[in-house]
Amino acid sequence: MPVFKRLILYLKPYWGRIVLAAVASAIYGGLDAAFAYMVEPLLKKIFSTKDTFIFSFLPVAIVLIFIFRGITRYISDYFMGTAAQLAVQDVRNEIFRKNILLDLNFFHRNQTGSLMSRVVNDVAAMQNSVAAIIAGLFRDMIGFVSLLGVIFYRDWQLALLSLTVIPLTAYPASILGKKMKYAARRGQEEAGAFANILQETFSGIKIVKAFSLENTMVDRFRQANLNCYEFARKMAKYDALSSPVSEVITSLGIAAVVFFGGSKVMAAKLTAAEFFSFITAMAMLYSPLKKLLASYGNVQRCIGASERVFEIIDATSKVVEPAAGYQLTPDDGRVEFRNVTFKYQDDIVLHGVNLVAKKGEIVALVGPSGGGKSTLVSLIARYFDANEGEVIVGSHNVRDIAKESLMGHIALVDQETILFHDTVANNIRYGRPGASDKDVMKAATAAYAHDFITTMPEGYQTSIGDRGVRLSGGQRQRICIARALLKNAPILILDEATSALDTESEQMVQRALENLMVNRTTFVIAHRLSTVVNADKIVVLENGKIVEIGTHQALLAGNGLYSRLCTQQFGN
Repeated sequence: MPVFKRLILYLKPYWGRIVLAAVASAIYGGLDAAFAYMVEPLLKKIFSTKDTFIFSFLPVAIVLIFIFRGITRYISDYFMGTAAQLAVQDVRNEIFRKNILLDLNFFHRNQTGSLMSRVVNDVAAMQNSVAAIIAGLFRDMIGFVSLLGVIFYRDWQLALLSLTVIPLTAYPASILGKKMKYAARRGQEEAGAFANILQETFSGIKIVKAFSLENTMVDRFRQANLNCYEFARKMAKYDALSSPVSEVITSLGIAAVVFFGGSKVMAAKLTAAEFFSFITAMAMLYSPLKKLLASYGNVQRCIGASERVFEIIDATSKVVEPAAGYQLTPDDGRVEFRNVTFKYQDDIVLHGVNLVAKKGEIVALVGPSGGGKSTLVSLIARYFDANEGEVIVGSHNVRDIAKESLMGHIALVDQETILFHDTVANNIRYGRPGASDKDVMKAATAAYAHDFITTMPEGYQTSIGDRGVRLSGGQRQRICIARALLKNAPILILDEATSALDTESEQMVQRALENLMVNRTTFVIAHRLSTVVNADKIVVLENGKIVEIGTHQALLAGNGLYSRLCTQQFGN
């Protein structure tokens, strides 16, 4: 069980809690054995010698034993449970950290809902199982071994007879455990699909409403819910079968012991008190045995969830951080593509691209959709790595630059305005964590956002809602520009930054972008060619290749693809 062993390693930092829980478990298990052992001498004292003091004290002693037993059970369960919860908390932190560090290719290959399910549902399944498994294994194993010693001490022949059924119970437990593992893993996969439908529906609720897709999404959700139920039903079936099967098999051992033990008592080879003590210990023995068998099912359920979690933790990023990466300086503003080819799976997106952007130059990337414009600028920030060729920033290959330094050197304003459920000020401050309120306000003013921010109920401290839902499209875009201004990075990427705006908002955003582009090496991706006519260099991409480079006037005179695109947008 390498997966479960790996999970146990996460408990190592909390060994103090585990030791305390183990000691309490040992006492708890020992009390069970002591209680079973004391049955025989107590019965002799009470019924043979008529000892009224012991008889009178016995009820009080039983209550005290069970109080002390309850205290040790609490200590065992609490400290083992919290150790397990802390370990699983570390697992959750690790899977989230690993998710964040993986490259964009990973997120393109996996559904968002599935990734969310692994962080939430799979880790929750581990969390619910680990505490019960670890606490149960300690307590029930110690109790089982202690009681085993008592029955062997009382009568080793009857003890061996009672233990013959244990191998018989192990086989069905193994079969049911494997089925539970499969059902648990498939159930978690279905939960991922279930979560993905939720994520897609809620994030795209406007489209759902616009195209009257409510019933369609309800049907998809109902089917996904049914699929989850099917595997939950199988889990419940296997779980419910485990106890009855083990009880029926253990009853064979009890029946055999009652028959042969009773025969010994009638033949005067065993006293009634000794036999009653043996029966008590044996009955108590089967209880931890059943729990240990049930723990095997829990282990399999936990492994099913753990495998999916460790798949993410073990995933490797194709974008590898250099061992001793170069630290960029503010002067490293030049960007060059040298014979760059990029494939996404088997599709060639860019082929043999050569391009130089001088420091402070504005380079516009235009051309038909699917030409590779967004992919080209993604290679600068190492969201992906080129399959062939080199991407140079300053005078260094991006593969040799420290990732943190590279990302700190680049600011992005995307066509999709990504804002967080936080205040206006904090959303701007993501550009430079720790920036003062004065710097935040200065960036907002340069982005033409200060005026509308001050009219909001709480100004810069106003919460903008999920993904900035309380703002208009133009306002969201200007907040993103303010964030980029605050970052003050030497290289700027504008990916369709005004594509979804109305004319008035576009003019306001365009003025903000002009402020943002000053003294920066800027890559502008635009379908609206009116926004790039003043670029220092216009690069026309088609089918992953550069087909034209020049200024607006030069390209118009060339009567190539750019000229045709201008004719389509502006007319003759």
